[in-house]
Amino acid sequence: MSSKKHHARTRAQESSHAIERMYITMRHLFNRGFYKPMGISGETLRHALLLLQPEIYGSIGEDKAELEGLLYVIDRLPQGIEECTFINLTSDEGYAQSHFKPIIPEKRRRNCYRIDDEQINIEITRGRSEIYDILTHLTFLFIESHKIGNRVIIDEDGSTTRDWEKLEKVVLSKRKLNQEAREVTITYAANILGRTFDEISASYKLFSSPTQPERFFHIIYWLGKLAIEELVHGKKRTVTFSPMLRERIGHHIHGEIWADNIKEILRKNALLERPIHVVSANMHSVMNTLYSGKALNSDGPETDIFEVYESLSKTENESLRNKVTKEALQNGMIYIKDASRTNIDVQIFDTAKMNHDKIDFEITESILEVEKPVILVMDYAFGEQAYETIDELLKPYNVKGEKIHLNVESISIMGKAGILEGGKGDIMIPSAHIFEGTADNYPFNNELNKEDLEGQGVAVYAGSMVTVLGTSLQNKDILKFFYDSTWKVIGLEMEGAHYQKAIQAASKVRASIKSDVKVRYAYYASDNPLETGATLASGGLGTTGVRPTYLITRTILKQILN
Repeated sequence: MSSKKHHARTRAQESSHAIERMYITMRHLFNRGFYKPMGISGETLRHALLLLQPEIYGSIGEDKAELEGLLYVIDRLPQGIEECTFINLTSDEGYAQSHFKPIIPEKRRRNCYRIDDEQINIEITRGRSEIYDILTHLTFLFIESHKIGNRVIIDEDGSTTRDWEKLEKVVLSKRKLNQEAREVTITYAANILGRTFDEISASYKLFSSPTQPERFFHIIYWLGKLAIEELVHGKKRTVTFSPMLRERIGHHIHGEIWADNIKEILRKNALLERPIHVVSANMHSVMNTLYSGKALNSDGPETDIFEVYESLSKTENESLRNKVTKEALQNGMIYIKDASRTNIDVQIFDTAKMNHDKIDFEITESILEVEKPVILVMDYAFGEQAYETIDELLKPYNVKGEKIHLNVESISIMGKAGILEGGKGDIMIPSAHIFEGTADNYPFNNELNKEDLEGQGVAVYAGSMVTVLGTSLQNKDILKFFYDSTWKVIGLEMEGAHYQKAIQAASKVRASIKSDVKVRYAYYASDNPLETGATLASGGLGTTGVRPTYLITRTILKQILN
């Protein structure tokens, strides 16, 4: 028993060291200004990632290609990155005013620009977490690319297999494939990737898009082609960090512009001195909870409110969503589209202008009539950006030399997280955030508790949560260690400790908001990384996320309005 336990611990410790090494290395490479991911400078990152074998990257350590991980990464990187030898990370340096068309990845809001055949620029405006995220994904991408290269090169002159030459012909001809040609090409790809015909057929469908039906073959070809260039001709891919980015990082430039703009809008609308409740959430659940009752007023039989929310979340029901948004904008909602490049939109709700009769849960009228609270909803931040945005938002606002302190009553954070006990769609209520790779911990008094959310069709767990440096680095050993250890960890996410650090600084140290500000944290599970096949790479939540999202939103709003 003891030797088994000892082995598990050493594997968790090895993993934890590997994560630490990756972050130290990434910071070092960033300060240096450039590196070659598949050269000597990228070796530490590659070794650490292969030692870690994160859940999200599946079979990265095996000879065969990892397809789910590849899709996960490709969706978060700009289209065409697989063709580029030079990847340049920049700050906001004015490309938006140029002829370059922004390329926005499917699953990450960031602007990227294709400069020429060989170079792509990725704009970083959300802080260090975004850099770590991209470098980890690139490390995975290039390891996979070399797997392809190594499988198709047959001798040192760089001769390649017949399968590779056939795939190259198909991709370069750019013609649309019929069923037969597609299946023939899938056969070549299966040999190249060390996967079965079935597996490649399934992946082919997941990668295709309406504009690029043959996207899968295109990506595999270019990843292999650039790997051959590296392995045979020594033409290494390079990642560079612009001087401006290196100078600006960590300076809260975007966060400050973002926060000042919000405070100015609050001032213009005479809301700056009112009690303010900050909510970090998505851009639909608070609005739908407050306004769908009025906008979708049906005199028919009573419908379950969660069914209404579910229909609002379906892609095809855009007109229904527009109805609610219109209702909201006419009755007290102000929408602030982000112009600061934080990529965080904001909604401000003036409760004094709302139609209270249409809210379908109990509220205390006197609170709305006397206190007239303002609810400020901000979209999700990304990792360390949570510190930057809340830190700037809670600072006093300078109006003609006079400092106006915001009357912040409460801060509520709701988000998605990985769960270690339970499954997709369950709810987690944290009592503390522990910061991964350190012993830093942020206990707090959470206004939300388990009883507030139990018995409503969703399982609820309470305990401490880990704020990780990046979701793509967690492996089973570390998670199991978190779960079994005396830290009693129930889940992991990327922002909690950063939010709490900013709240504590503002309320306890700087005294820019009141010291007894109420805090609420609740997360719903997007995946259980301890269950193989239940990681983030296995796809989204679908409608499973609707009930927990609205359950948390409604509970937060009930507390604010009562």
